[in-house]
Amino acid sequence: MSMLPARHSLFDEFFRDFTPGFFIKPLHGDALPSQIKMDVKETGEAYLVAAELPGVGKEDIHVDIDGALVTIKAEVKQFDQQGKDERQLRTERYYGVVSRSFQLPQDVDRDASAAKYENGVLSLILPKRRNGGASQRLRIE
Repeated sequence: MSMLPARHSLFDEFFRDFTPGFFIKPLHGDALPSQIKMDVKETGEAYLVAAELPGVGKEDIHVDIDGALVTIKAEVKQFDQQGKDERQLRTERYYGVVSRSFQLPQDVDRDASAAKYENGVLSLILPKRRNGGASQRLRIE
């Protein structure tokens, strides 16, 4: 048995439970989200969806509608930039895809649906449909 005194702080046990990378932040802002955060509202004639997709280009967002099933997929790309008088010693990039599918109570009229992406928020207007059809990709404005 050691005669040396233990050097433990009151908080050592508390912080030992955290994963090693808990306090480490990525270099390029937030890491890829595990799920797209969104709000879904219903009116008498349509469903209104607001999905958060910060830092994603409009051309990298895909919305597919198949009856009452809506799928939102986004490709996240973050790259380093080098200045004119700089020498790169290390570069890191993020690239990945995040997606989310959800089922609405009623089929959606995909021909009358509209999508708009502004300030990191994708807004969808999905009118209700009385009869179904095949899957179709939605154009984003």
